[in-house]
Amino acid sequence: MRQTIRTLMILPLLGIPAVGSEAASFGAGIENSQWYLASSVFSCTLTHEVPGYGRAVFQHRAGEDLKFFLESDIRLMKTGRASLNIEAPSWRPGATPRPLGAVQVTDDRRSVSVETAQAMAMVQGLMSGMAPTVTSEARYSPQPVRVSVSNINFPATFNDYRTCTASLLPVNYDQIQRSRIRFKLDSAELSNADLDRLDLIIQFVQADSTISQIYVDGHTDSSGSRIHNRTLSEQRANAVTDYLTANGLSQELIVTRYHGERYPASSSASDNRRTTVRLERQGEERRTLQRAGAELDPRVNG
Repeated sequence: MRQTIRTLMILPLLGIPAVGSEAASFGAGIENSQWYLASSVFSCTLTHEVPGYGRAVFQHRAGEDLKFFLESDIRLMKTGRASLNIEAPSWRPGATPRPLGAVQVTDDRRSVSVETAQAMAMVQGLMSGMAPTVTSEARYSPQPVRVSVSNINFPATFNDYRTCTASLLPVNYDQIQRSRIRFKLDSAELSNADLDRLDLIIQFVQADSTISQIYVDGHTDSSGSRIHNRTLSEQRANAVTDYLTANGLSQELIVTRYHGERYPASSSASDNRRTTVRLERQGEERRTLQRAGAELDPRVNG
């Protein structure tokens, strides 16, 4: 009984309504609505503090589209479906709410994630003076939880955000970390598509000072002799390495290896005629087994 009373006393302090109370509504007022921009060539992130709840975040990563998140260190919303609407803020009554559909609430710290189409509709609502609002069942109360995103101070910061997105790299680390360059039978010649992919790798590495190593591994199918395949895999690996270094990457960054037919990617010969390129950042953990050769496995090399 004492524990129950104590819990009921604490809930309001956390912004969580006790049973029988009104809905918990969270949102910044005119006096405390701020938007903060973090910008780089890797991502553009707009963050808005929602008092009592957490943060509302618009993010555009290089190589991806705009997304929106609600983050909270306190799990106030019940997992499941919630509604997303464009509503009038309290100081602008009378406008008709516009539904944007359902969103999913998870147990993660980033409990609500909104994909591009809905995120863009939220931006349009904010730019027109409205307040995107997520309404969900509460975890601790029969009354709903409502989280509103304030439009105050949004337009000016969003203009800076658009300037940031125009300068983003074409790819992000997850997209460029592993690449596979394919070759025709008994060839070590790079195609135009291969050169385009290598150009993306060069552009990314030159922008990201945390890249500490580039592994270039040449492979073949099993159609030739072992000696021929080893020589061909060396030519394929060197073709990639030579292009990377000729276009501005330091030789000291690159580890070039060649393996003949020893590490097939699949049962298809065309899949095995390849050179893989893998980037590694400072601080990424690598076990001794990986250094000794597990990275040559096609499941690792991609």
